[in-house]
Amino acid sequence: MNTDKLLSDYKNIFNNNAERLFFSPGRINLIGEHTDYNGGNVFPCAISLGTYAAFGSRDDNTVQMYSANFPDQGIISFQTNELEFNKKDNWANYPRGIMYYLVKHGYKFDHGFNLFINGNLPDGAGLSSSASIELLMGTILNTVFDFGIDQIDLVKMGQEDENNYIGVNSGIMDQFAVGMGKKDQAILLDTNTMDYQYAPVQLENHVIVIMNTNKRRELADSKYNERRSECEKALERLQTKLDIKSLGDLTIDEFDQNSYLINDDTLIRRARHAVFENQRTLKAIKKLKQNDLVGFGKLINASHISLHYDYEVTGMELDTLVESAWRQPGVLGARMTGAGFGGCAIAIVEKNQVEDFKQNVGETYRNIVGYDADFYIAEISDGPKELLKVAK
Repeated sequence: MNTDKLLSDYKNIFNNNAERLFFSPGRINLIGEHTDYNGGNVFPCAISLGTYAAFGSRDDNTVQMYSANFPDQGIISFQTNELEFNKKDNWANYPRGIMYYLVKHGYKFDHGFNLFINGNLPDGAGLSSSASIELLMGTILNTVFDFGIDQIDLVKMGQEDENNYIGVNSGIMDQFAVGMGKKDQAILLDTNTMDYQYAPVQLENHVIVIMNTNKRRELADSKYNERRSECEKALERLQTKLDIKSLGDLTIDEFDQNSYLINDDTLIRRARHAVFENQRTLKAIKKLKQNDLVGFGKLINASHISLHYDYEVTGMELDTLVESAWRQPGVLGARMTGAGFGGCAIAIVEKNQVEDFKQNVGETYRNIVGYDADFYIAEISDGPKELLKVAK
């Protein structure tokens, strides 16, 4: 996104000049879906699409926010001591929630500010626009007010915002992937221990193509919380005989030998996905380290099949994209990414096949679903950062 345009857009809205520009990425998850709240491993990375902000200080205690993505909302205004959730303020609750938790953790704002936001993440596409804006806000406030907060603590605050302020019972993966992103590297994160390691993603003559169903999904309104609750019930039944803290503690053999304790078809399938997907994720990072891209792609395919049959979070749109992608030449693997119920899928595609891939998959999708999908090349990027400090 053009920095000059950000500066001029800020000036048009607030009638003065911005002082600083910031960027925060979105994320995709290569493998390890719906494992983060089950104490398993995830393997996400930050991407070059994301959320931009122009910031300007004020002399009073007023905060004014404007999003070019929601122009009909206009300027949303509140005081630095008015940080309670307000449903009518829509998107602004995500950044305001970060302010709320900063105050709760003992930090203070000695002045207000203006904030102009513009993102190029498709809204509701499952590329973590909410985590992107949460970590954007955390980075801006940490930088401008010189709070000196550790990045991991900002990540945790983003999850606190999402869970307790917005009300989506998500795991920590999205905020972690956004906040800790590194160019050309994915992050293997053990959500049980918060241990993590970076792994170079070297796809040789392949690229990651993001396929957007253009079917919006709102996590808070989806069956996301229902799936989480089903896994918790399965875990409780396993814990009657097993000393485990999460489904992520189990190997495949241990699950097979003890699934009789769950004694419910649906709960068995939900838990089986969580256990098997966790093990697939550990295998996937080994395949990447061994430069076995074919093996890596097969695990990505298996992930989607599990999400379709055992976890039931794909739906017609995602299945159409993924199953069409599997049939294309030069495709190593494809799967839905994110929470599901719409949103996006990813495919690993040979560079010289990308244009044909987009055309063929796009045509199949339009014929079956009735409207267009969008396609983006995903470049793996760094986490949130300041882009520009404007000289006064």
